[in-house]
Amino acid sequence: MDKHTASTERTAPEVASVARPVLRAGRIQQALLFTASAVLLALAIFAAISFGAKDLTVSTVWSAVFHYDRSLMTHRIIHELRLPRVLGAAIIGAALAVAGSLIQGITRNPLGDTGVLGINAGAMFVVAVSFAFFPDLPYGTLIILSFLGALMSTLLVFGLGASAPGGLTPMRITVSGAVTAALLGSMTSGIAIYFDLSQDLAFWYAGGVAGIKWSQLKILAPILLIVIAWSMGLARSISLISMGDEVALNLGLNLRRIRLLGLLTVVVLAGLSVSAAGAIGFVGLVVPHIARKLIGVDYRQIVPLSALLGAVLLVLADLGARMANPPEELAIGIMVSFIGVPFFLFLARKERREL
Repeated sequence: MDKHTASTERTAPEVASVARPVLRAGRIQQALLFTASAVLLALAIFAAISFGAKDLTVSTVWSAVFHYDRSLMTHRIIHELRLPRVLGAAIIGAALAVAGSLIQGITRNPLGDTGVLGINAGAMFVVAVSFAFFPDLPYGTLIILSFLGALMSTLLVFGLGASAPGGLTPMRITVSGAVTAALLGSMTSGIAIYFDLSQDLAFWYAGGVAGIKWSQLKILAPILLIVIAWSMGLARSISLISMGDEVALNLGLNLRRIRLLGLLTVVVLAGLSVSAAGAIGFVGLVVPHIARKLIGVDYRQIVPLSALLGAVLLVLADLGARMANPPEELAIGIMVSFIGVPFFLFLARKERREL
């Protein structure tokens, strides 16, 4: 046995003994981070239910949630107004954040957001058409139509990207989405001006969760939660794609299949979210970057943490929109933009320096 072999045999157990505590420490930090995020979400939900145009005590909120009495006005305010909108904000925030994390991983574009695929623009276009020609449609039907508009715009993006030689690539997806969003946005503005719909479409442009009721939440929540769970199953493949096509191909990943599944997942998440709450931007841009900074580059960790942080962000944004000028409310999209616009400019400047 030479000296090098002997040295290796002596140091290998030492390396292993050092690595195990490091791995345990990393897992403990991850567990603490997820626990802290879940606690923060619970506190944000409780605060959003308690505060508003009429502030409510802790005991009143607890009683209304777990011992609902329809005869009490405070219980009705909580159960029929605040609870569905707060839970809706949490679920929609989680969905938009997860959709943004998937887009950024699939396209390897740090500026990626649901708007990149033209999903918001597609939903808004169909809403404008519905208001112009079918103004008396029930809200449930409008949700379905706006979702179909989001799906239509995404199919258009796929068609434009795949029509070029070489098929779909991250750059073609990004460019096709930007073109589609610009086209549909212009058509929506034209319809709004011609049919004098600017006031009616203001909510959908700015975004908000005030209109979410239990009847809509019972449909939206199960679908969004199931798709979020499905997204976590895609996370390992998204991590490989984010490392580069060559790495993913060498590891036997079917890039076309994973990208298609990932983008269809984004359509469902963002399409349903936009159809219920309007065009809320920047959640899918900001939150995945925060999650990546906190927990690393593994999408198996990024996706669930993005879901928690996205829920926290939108719940607090809704609370801020209600508290800014009570009893009037600001659009929730405005509150998110206060964070999203500076963050977007910072990322754009950073990317420009790195080119």
